Amino acid sequence: MRWLRWLVALVFWPLWAAAAPAPVIVLTVNGAIGPAIADYLHRGMEDAAKEGAQLVVLRMDTPGGLDASMRDIIKDMLAAPMPVAVYVAPGGARAASAGTYILYASHIAAMAPGTNLGAATPMRIGGPPADPIDPAKKSAKKGSKEDKGGDTRDTLERKIVEDAVAYIKGLAQMRGRNAEWAERAVRQAASLHAEEALKMRVIELIAPDLPALLKQLDGRQFTVSGKKVRLQTAGVSPTLRDPDWRTRFLAVITDPSIAYILILVGVYALMFEFLNPGLILPGVVGVICLLVASYGLHLLPVNYAGLALMLAGLAFMVAEAFVPAFGALGVGGLIAFVIGSTMLIDTDIPGYEVPLALILGFAVASVVFLAGALSLVFKARSRPIVSGREEMIGAIGEVLEDFDREGWARVRSETWRVKSAQPLKAGARVRVAAMEGLVLEVIPDSITENPT
Repeated sequence: MRWLRWLVALVFWPLWAAAAPAPVIVLTVNGAIGPAIADYLHRGMEDAAKEGAQLVVLRMDTPGGLDASMRDIIKDMLAAPMPVAVYVAPGGARAASAGTYILYASHIAAMAPGTNLGAATPMRIGGPPADPIDPAKKSAKKGSKEDKGGDTRDTLERKIVEDAVAYIKGLAQMRGRNAEWAERAVRQAASLHAEEALKMRVIELIAPDLPALLKQLDGRQFTVSGKKVRLQTAGVSPTLRDPDWRTRFLAVITDPSIAYILILVGVYALMFEFLNPGLILPGVVGVICLLVASYGLHLLPVNYAGLALMLAGLAFMVAEAFVPAFGALGVGGLIAFVIGSTMLIDTDIPGYEVPLALILGFAVASVVFLAGALSLVFKARSRPIVSGREEMIGAIGEVLEDFDREGWARVRSETWRVKSAQPLKAGARVRVAAMEGLVLEVIPDSITENPT
């Protein structure tokens, strides 16, 4: 009766499939939040929607990241057709700075024991981080000496902080979380560990691991895109979607240090190609490096004045090798290169700065390159002339045929058209006195040796 069992299975399969819980997709955020992470989460949530996932879990451990990338992630979370949970894990992980905003935007906020969140004061672009603003001190500052005249820097910092406060409080009110503490996290860089966060209604759950989290979420109901959604997560095996090669590649080229190295490698490779035309390989490598670096920098907060200074510095140092200016171009180029390199990435967010050691290393390498080029130039100047018009004047040659005014002679192992004011015989030694185009004016060598 095997055929009967197969028939029953075929008939009841659609019913069983409809009763089976929808999948749970787990995406991993590990490290600074940037364009690569934003792209990975965007594609991950899109794929989850196509697969009909009932829940997306963002397992997070981040020190923060770029504001633009954070806002892109939050937009994707708010537009997702399924609930999105943020789970700060494993133990020892954190959701600092930008991670706190993302946690507040989630439908479900959960943490593992031994984790923390907060310190959401925005970093001021192009300078040191904005000082946390305490509302109590704010009123005391009004009318003080520092406040008079309307300090532009203080005004800018206040605008950045106020915008961040409004943003996170809006997210808190949307999800029914503690908006008062959210404001403190921005203004005073306040932080909480998991147990305190649960007591203060910043998060909803504490779970030691992912299965425990899914067990606690089972049966919970959420409103997503105007529809009621009830989770069935008990016993569901989550589907892990780790970052793919595209995300890893984007993470590499959007690392400021890698983008910086690619720029320099590209510039030096093209310079080498221009100095040695026809090698091809340096030119190909240089173009590829510059194009990849340009794409990476396009996704980063770049200070284009710093980039221009850096490239101008490189150009000055190379120009010193061709137009020696007693070190003026070289020293000026080195200073411009170092200043431009420090200004290149226009943010102080951890993980998105070019290390000073890397800048100084390339500066020293450029100085060594410049010194080597200058030494070759000075050596070349001190060598005797071995080609050109100057080298031909005074050269000794031998007449190849008898002639009266013009004829042929061998000079420097080459046959030249020569002219002379007096007749010359074949085999006579002559000395080049002048050069007119491709005709040499010669005189008998005996006359120069024994002048009358």
